[in-house]
Amino acid sequence: MKKSRYILMTAFALVLVVALWFIFPKLDHRQPPRSEPQLKIKTDKQNANELKGVIRPDHIVIVVEENHSLEQIIGNEKAPYINELANKGALMTNSHGVVHPSQPNYLVLFSGSTQGVKNDSCPHQFTSNNLALQLKKAGKTFAGYSEDLPKIGFTGCSSRAYVRKHNPWVNFKNVPQEVNVPFHLFPKDDFSNLPTVSFVIPNLDHDIHDGTIAEADQWLKKNIGPYVQWAQNHNSLLILTWDEDDFRRANHIPTLFVGPMVKPGKYSEYIDHYNVLRTIQALYRLPPLEKSESALPITNIWK
Repeated sequence: MKKSRYILMTAFALVLVVALWFIFPKLDHRQPPRSEPQLKIKTDKQNANELKGVIRPDHIVIVVEENHSLEQIIGNEKAPYINELANKGALMTNSHGVVHPSQPNYLVLFSGSTQGVKNDSCPHQFTSNNLALQLKKAGKTFAGYSEDLPKIGFTGCSSRAYVRKHNPWVNFKNVPQEVNVPFHLFPKDDFSNLPTVSFVIPNLDHDIHDGTIAEADQWLKKNIGPYVQWAQNHNSLLILTWDEDDFRRANHIPTLFVGPMVKPGKYSEYIDHYNVLRTIQALYRLPPLEKSESALPITNIWK
């Protein structure tokens, strides 16, 4: 009797040991020791909050040039003013266009999506969300200034050296026509009446599409230089970028940020037009649009 009881207790103990051996590793896996660091996944809201410490610019002006690589512009003696800006501001040395040709890149900068456009065809009409609409809903303002645009709200595909393919806001039915403005209405000295965010689109002669690098550089100094000087004492920002390169190297383009809130230097992290849009959105606490949701704002260039 005692022997059978002993055998039974031994068997029960063995079963208990085996059961504990299977159970405790699983408990450890579910509840690791407190001393182990836990991986935290950042949400888009958290990414936007990374710019909380940055002084929000009163105004941002984005100028878009055409079809040249970083290697063609930075260090080029024919572009002294652009290189002066690069030295004053944050030069993104690993910046890229999204696709070829031009038009889809402009759409990405404005709406976070190519909107399915794969060429430079005209016209298009969209009803999706976009930067102008976001700013309006947030109580901010927007305008797009295009050189050679013949009148406010013009919807034609071209006029003189203006082309609609470089003007994305005209394609959106939910953007008021009055924000589609000729460049001659851009302020000359008092920039305090500028919208919160403005795009400036030089014509084909002055964006290096048809004209020379030197001509574009001189145009930029004459027409945007006064704003850059004003911005230094008025908490405002210039973003200068290119739509795409000339098919030389991985769509590698210059992009630079100039303003009193920017730490001058060269920055080598990979960015593209989605990151630029996401940065503008983060500065004004706007949610991401379309594919900009998967892009991070640029966080390390700010004072």
